[in-house]
Amino acid sequence: MSCPSPGHRRKPPSPNSDHLQHSQLLRPAGPTPSLRLTKLLLKVTIHNSVGPVQVFMCPDDSVADLVKAALFIYHRDKRRPFLKATDPNRYALHYSPFCLDSLKWNERLRNLGSRNFFLCLKSSTTSSTCSEAANNITMDSAFPLMMFVHHLML
Repeated sequence: MSCPSPGHRRKPPSPNSDHLQHSQLLRPAGPTPSLRLTKLLLKVTIHNSVGPVQVFMCPDDSVADLVKAALFIYHRDKRRPFLKATDPNRYALHYSPFCLDSLKWNERLRNLGSRNFFLCLKSSTTSSTCSEAANNITMDSAFPLMMFVHHLML
């Protein structure tokens, strides 16, 4: 096979031609605007639910706003199991189910460093001691002497 003659070869476009180069197509016209996040896609897994709830939030919103939005979407979608409480103040948001510390309610979402969270009911703190609980059991029982049965078994 013979090479095509030099007249048949395609010539590169001259810098003054009307053709736009690839690098010019990718470059925005005018000054470069500063890019900032407008929305965040966050995933909140609610305790005992099958999958996470996906929520779009502004980076300036707080953890409290995220909890309210996640509960609203869970209730709106009629997910199962149904929630025992829908009051956002009764819930705590964590990074994962294995993290014991809950996030602060006034913390901004852009400062959290994660997009996946775990939502569960706050643990109820009771001030009763073990002896008070034992007294309540024996007083409520029809057989108050049943509390001594474990001593007879020894």
